Amino acid sequence: MRRALVVLAVLLGQLLVGQGWSASAARAADDAARMADAAGRVALIGVPGLHWNDLTRSDTPNLWALAEASAAGSLSVRTVGNVTCPYDGWLTVSAGTRSAVGYGCGAPPAPRTQGTGAVIPDYRYLIDVAGQRNAGTLGESLKAAGQCSIAIGPGAALALADRQGAVSRYHASPLQVRTTDLEQCRMIAMDVDDLIRPYLTGDRLPKTPEQLTAAQRREALRLADAKAGALLSVLPAGTTVLLAGLSDHGSVPHLRVAALREPGAEGHLLGAASTRREDISILPDLTATTLNRLGVPVPASVVGVPMRIGGEAGSFEQLERADATAQTMRSAKGQYFTALAVLQVLFYVLAFLLLRRHKALPWVRLAAVALAALPVTSLLVNLLPWTDHLQLFGGMLAWWAAITVLALAGPWRRRPLGPLAVVAGVTALTLAGDLLTGTTLQLNSFMGYSAEQGARYFGLGNIPFALLATGTLLTATVIAHRYPGRIGVAAIVVLGLFAMVLGGSGMGSDFGGVIAFVPGIAVTALLVAGKRVSLVKLGAFAVAGGVIVMAFSYYNYLQPPDKQTHLGRFVGQVLSGEAIDVILRKLDAMLATLLSPNLMPIVIVAVAFLIYAILRPEQASAGVVPAAFAHSPALRAGIIGTLVSGVLGMLVNDSGAAVLSMALALAVPLLLATGIGVIYRRTGSAPSVGEKLAGVAK
Repeated sequence: MRRALVVLAVLLGQLLVGQGWSASAARAADDAARMADAAGRVALIGVPGLHWNDLTRSDTPNLWALAEASAAGSLSVRTVGNVTCPYDGWLTVSAGTRSAVGYGCGAPPAPRTQGTGAVIPDYRYLIDVAGQRNAGTLGESLKAAGQCSIAIGPGAALALADRQGAVSRYHASPLQVRTTDLEQCRMIAMDVDDLIRPYLTGDRLPKTPEQLTAAQRREALRLADAKAGALLSVLPAGTTVLLAGLSDHGSVPHLRVAALREPGAEGHLLGAASTRREDISILPDLTATTLNRLGVPVPASVVGVPMRIGGEAGSFEQLERADATAQTMRSAKGQYFTALAVLQVLFYVLAFLLLRRHKALPWVRLAAVALAALPVTSLLVNLLPWTDHLQLFGGMLAWWAAITVLALAGPWRRRPLGPLAVVAGVTALTLAGDLLTGTTLQLNSFMGYSAEQGARYFGLGNIPFALLATGTLLTATVIAHRYPGRIGVAAIVVLGLFAMVLGGSGMGSDFGGVIAFVPGIAVTALLVAGKRVSLVKLGAFAVAGGVIVMAFSYYNYLQPPDKQTHLGRFVGQVLSGEAIDVILRKLDAMLATLLSPNLMPIVIVAVAFLIYAILRPEQASAGVVPAAFAHSPALRAGIIGTLVSGVLGMLVNDSGAAVLSMALALAVPLLLATGIGVIYRRTGSAPSVGEKLAGVAK
């Protein structure tokens, strides 16, 4: 009945202002009705440090029963730093955007009781000094809507406090409240800190991954479960319950528990449009979900969106494996990039020595093709099932061998550009296909991103952008080589723009990539067309890239909040004055990559080899680089375009040197392989390694 009345009221309002019935009126009526239906009671139970593998029937019967009756998913708790302490986790719920107190932290401050309520000591420090201007958003929104709230525990008080740090009703323990007390307000939050408290040292998170024994953690879990059970036993009937593992518990980030109990949720997955994953949500989503379920408007400053019920869920073990998979990738990521850097450096050193002596050229070509095929294998491995390091690296090795054999054993092996076309084409097609199918390959991959790190959950990552741009430009230049003139230029423009739209639209949501990719496409096309490129033109192309990405962003900003990506949210941050902070954080991250021992060696050695090979061709590379450029001027244009995109991508992305290093890791080895192929074609030398591989394949 209430829903019908709300719909009728909205329609009458539309008619009174002369708008009549329209699709927008229908959406407004439906939204208003949904808000009216959602106006219930909400209880947020935050258990900092809670994993899915913590829940058992024996040790945590209350939390287990709650999770079984709920939609369940993984919660990415990252705020500003690499790991999240309870203070920052609760502060993020308060602000509705990723927040941090600004120094090493642990537990939230104990509130000072004041009548029936409480006040957070020195709360204005967060706003006036620490720069957390959005602190208190949740509390202020509830107060503006005339809603009272009940906080139980320090973290809950922090989450529900207004901008003066005050909360109207406060209790230190759930044992102090009864059902009649809870019926007075429609918003209830409780901080269950029994699990996290044993980890805190001097009120700070430890610098170790896990400092409790299994027995000690089980005991802490029992205490946390008992406290949660005390509240659950007195909650008024029909209360929507949110369970969240609000923070990390050590020096390693993890995915945490997220559960939502409401009618129709049981047995389903829990995700959010903020991640475009039906099983992953983020901390600010708790703020939006709470306000949405209470029927209170969500402020524009809240970056989270209401959680949504997904498809049917499997067992809790599947959610446990989600974190285990992310941890497997995270634990090996540093070693992977170290190995990649070592292989790159060794390759250029050995190539320099061997090419100067005109020795082992077939093996140099094999090594070059294999090295260029390596990056894309970290994405393709996610087409295979894997759970541990053996399966992960075994799958990558299989893909690596398959791509290398395909590039060097097919009929195209006799053509200088053949192997380049295969490796670059496979790389570009893999990423384009991933963008078109929901970016399942980039999640939990060395070259992509992982949910527990919280940098990105969908779309085109910075390193994948480098691979997509390079693969697309090199593939397009092969077409331009085969069909010179207008057809070749058109191929570069069409393929480049297609890849750019994939990356910059809602599918890719890549801001800096478009800015860098447009000049790369334009420079490549102009050079293939025989035109000169000046610094003025290059600057104009960069500006054009910025204009295009802002157009993408503004269009996304006009979408409903649950349809926006970080492109649209950035426009909102520009309008609210928060964009400067975001830009400065990204600038700091970019500058930090310039000192990376894994990334900068790749950039330095590849650029040095390329420059020396061009300036001193016979001494450096037996003339293979000039030979490749002489054979295919289009390839020269593609390499220059790749360098333009790589350098600009390094400057405008927070991944910095990672962008340029991966562009070079793909492009330069393929350039050398092409030059060696040209020399073979001229000299008519003995069968190459590729021909031997062809025999093996047959």
